[in-house]
Order: sequence, then C-alpha cells, then structure tokens
Amino acid sequence: MSGANDLSAFGRVRNGQEVLRIGLRGGGLRMSLLTHGARVQDLRLDGVAHPLVIGADTLGPYLDQMGYHGAIVGRFANRIAGAGFTLDGQEVRTDANEFGRQTLHGGVDGASSQIWAVQSADADTAVLTLELPDGHMGFPGNLRVTATYALPGDGTLALDINATCDAATVCSFAHHGYFALQDGGSVADQTLWIDADRYLPVDDTMIPTADAPAPVDGTRFDFRKPRRIGTAGLDHNFCLNNADGGLRRVVQVVVPDGLSLEVLTDQPGLQIYDSARQPELIGLEGRRHGAFAGIALETQAWPDAVNRPDFPTAVLRPGEVYRHAVRYRFTR
Repeated sequence: MSGANDLSAFGRVRNGQEVLRIGLRGGGLRMSLLTHGARVQDLRLDGVAHPLVIGADTLGPYLDQMGYHGAIVGRFANRIAGAGFTLDGQEVRTDANEFGRQTLHGGVDGASSQIWAVQSADADTAVLTLELPDGHMGFPGNLRVTATYALPGDGTLALDINATCDAATVCSFAHHGYFALQDGGSVADQTLWIDADRYLPVDDTMIPTADAPAPVDGTRFDFRKPRRIGTAGLDHNFCLNNADGGLRRVVQVVVPDGLSLEVLTDQPGLQIYDSARQPELIGLEGRRHGAFAGIALETQAWPDAVNRPDFPTAVLRPGEVYRHAVRYRFTR
C-alpha cells in the first residue's frame, strides 16, 4: 500500500490513459485511492492486520469483474427502469447496460469507468474532479463533479461529493465499496443495525415495485434492533429515517471480534448488498473473496427515483449544487 501523501502510477486503461494511485494517512487510517473511478483501492486501520475493503493489487480486475468495487458510481447510482425517464416534458433515453432494458450505475461508461483528475492531494486529503458531458450515457447537461476524500481523525473516512450542471439533469452518486471487516469471515455472521422504518421491495430485475416503499415491520428487512445478517439475501434500498438533509448515524455493522463500522450520511437512501452473488475474486495480497465476503453500504437517492414522483427527487438544475456527505467510522 502506498504511503502518506504518495502519488504513483498504477497502470493504464485500455485506451492508454494513465491511472494514478494516491496514498493518504490520518486518524488511525491508511488509504489508497485510484483515479480510475475515484475508487478506494485499499483501506487499513491501525492495529488491524487485514484490509478493510475488497480491493485488487493491480488494475486488471477493475477493468473486468471488479468494475464497481470501491468506486464512485453515477451520474445516477442504482437502477433506472426502462433505461429512460421524462424530464421537463422531454423523453430521455439512457444506456441500457443491465439486461438490455434498464440502466445501472449511470451506464456502461459511468463515473466508475472514468479517469478522474487530481485537483489536490496532501497527507490526509485528496480532491478529485470529473466532467461528464451533455449526452454522456444519454443523460442531459454538462455535469461537473468534485469528490473530496479525507481522513480527519478518530478512525473516520470522510467523503463529500458535490456536483453542478448547466441544464436540468438527474444526479445521484454513491460510493460502492465492499467492506470486509473480517479477514476471511462471512457477512452473514455480522450484526447489522439500520435506522429505517421502510424499505423498497423490488421485482426480479431489482426495480422497486409499485407498492414501494413498504414498512420493514414484520419482515426480514427489520434491522431497527441489531441482529445477525444471515444468508437470506440483501440487495435493497432502505428509506432512511430523518432524511432532512442533515448528517446523521444511519447504519452500524459489528463483527464477532468487536470491530465496528458506523455510517453517517445526509442522503435519503441506503442500498445494502451482502455480496451473496459475488464470484470468487483474488483480492489484496492474494486474499480470496467469494459470496458474503464483504458488505456494500451505498448512501444515495432512491433507485428509479427519476420515474417515481412519489420518491424524493433526484433532479438537479442550473444554479443548484448537488451535495452528498458520508462518513465511515471504524472502532474496535
């Protein structure tokens, strides 16, 4: 893993663009970022021997089956039914990169596939920027995105994403890291708490159903009291309580040995994926990761919000600023 305030070459993508790795250190954490997808490649906590995320030692896996691992996804995270929506009376068609009929994470060439520019980097903070042009993956408007990663202290990883546009568009980014809090352990054995009274039921293509949102009460999606995750399968959006735009604690994961991850955010939704369908991967330092090896905790707008006027809006207009704050706090 690269050291603090270190900038080094990490390889080149298929079109020849260079990927850089940025090393940060602070507050008991060490982290490596890649300009490819503005992704967290490695994350370590002092006193813990293993990586806290599923990452890769080389660029190749990120160009193949690990395309979303650790990356910022967008310009619209999660799914858009029918690969399209209507905005201000105009029909918009977006890249149908999932099942040939819906859009996932902004399309096949979304933010996770882009080379972000390094605006600044010091010992504990890096600022990356991205320009998504009008019409990119079908989305309207030129979009300028800034992602600030920082290690401010107390075992906390802070991520702030801001975006502005020159025409009405939709905007929802998410950090798609897979947290591996146990070295070789299973997510199923970890304890989960979520501050959410409702969730979004989905159909067989992972699109929210007409009756969404639904109460978690009496379902297997009720994690308002901490309990074991198990293997029933989680790949759902939770409709977070107190979604008034303020930063608040929304989820906690605790592993049997006591390591804990708390997430704070200002977003209305949290997609949790238990990696049940993850194929076997070779991760950092040759570690093997299969199903249930890591958990994704993706703070974001609600999926398919662009087609659901009853969901919190994801529309961004000129003169407005999209803001997304998330904090990952590790304790032992």
